[in-house]
Amino acid sequence: MEEVDKSYEEEVNNLKRKYKLKEMELNALLEITQAINDNLSEENLFKIYNFSLRANLNINKLAMFVFDEIWICKVAFGLDDSFRRTRLDPLFLDLKTNTLISDLNVTDKFKGFDLVIPVSHKDRLLALVFVDEVDEGEQETNITFIHALSNLIIVAVENKKLARKELRQEAFRKELEIAKDVQNFLFPNELPYGIRLKIEASYLPHHTIGGDYYDYIPINQNQFLICVADVSGKGVPAAILMSNFQASLRTLVRQTPNLTEIIEELNFQILENAKGENFITFFVAIYDHSLNTMVYVNSGHNPPILADGKNGLQFLESGSTVLGMFHPLPFINEGFITDLNEFLLLLYTDGLTETFNDQEEEYGVDRLKSFVDKHRQEDLKVMHKNLLDEIDGFKGNNRYHDDLTAVSCRVEP
Repeated sequence: MEEVDKSYEEEVNNLKRKYKLKEMELNALLEITQAINDNLSEENLFKIYNFSLRANLNINKLAMFVFDEIWICKVAFGLDDSFRRTRLDPLFLDLKTNTLISDLNVTDKFKGFDLVIPVSHKDRLLALVFVDEVDEGEQETNITFIHALSNLIIVAVENKKLARKELRQEAFRKELEIAKDVQNFLFPNELPYGIRLKIEASYLPHHTIGGDYYDYIPINQNQFLICVADVSGKGVPAAILMSNFQASLRTLVRQTPNLTEIIEELNFQILENAKGENFITFFVAIYDHSLNTMVYVNSGHNPPILADGKNGLQFLESGSTVLGMFHPLPFINEGFITDLNEFLLLLYTDGLTETFNDQEEEYGVDRLKSFVDKHRQEDLKVMHKNLLDEIDGFKGNNRYHDDLTAVSCRVEP
């Protein structure tokens, strides 16, 4: 009779222990769930995970490796501090099911564990949990609990990563919208297309926001300024820099027609605003109808093509180096052209000449010069359409690698 009572008592105690274990496991799951609902940080989630396993299971050692661009040990106990810097053995990355460490040929650091538990989502391995000394009597139950708790934590962490990514994308989208609005204000609303002066422009941004800028500024009844620029970099910083550049240029033109002074001041302003992190290539010319003269400065920009009846086609190259890299500029040379009462001027950015075809050949300045020579008598709107058609046909299946800007100016007697 005593043996029966003893056996019954042991069975009751065993049931009580199992009930107590299940209660602790349930409480741990509830605690983790509450922590997730409270939007605790990843660091705190891993701390709760660590505490829950240590408090509820008889485990001597545990390590959880999580993929966060690289595999990192996020949780570890029962191990020396150096283990957190241990690199994960690549052979673990092919595991699909719980695997005994003794069945694997691993390095000494991982031989101290009994079992590795992979945590996956849609066939993508997210984490690996290494455990040692799982209670033999409750092994299946404990492993199931470890897997459930690990899965809960990892899914929560992945959701946090996804939320951060979506926030970054939304911020980037808003940034692009702001930059696009800023850039749209840079370009002139209207360009002259009269009897004596015609200006046409084409602009194809490679990204949503480009780094190109062009402008036409009437100075007085006889003079006007035309320019094109390209800023290094893209996005909001480039758009803001170019916006400041445009404002400075328009202010300076009202103060002086001296291009050397304008260029020197623009260079200083870019250095002040960009701190040497960005630079601008720039071509600017002022034409005088009464004197039939053009003065220009090319600051490291692609040389525009000038076609006139007397001199044929020429590249306008005189000027300085790029703006925003040196103070003072090492040199400034103004180009000056006289007896210019009828001409065609084509300004462009490097996105046009640096377009590549399927054979990796560059469109280049020679092809552009030939195009201008062939189409110089056409109406500017027709010429621009033909130019874009030619560039598009030349590139074939390739994509444009940069913003493409072309501005043409025709003065007739």
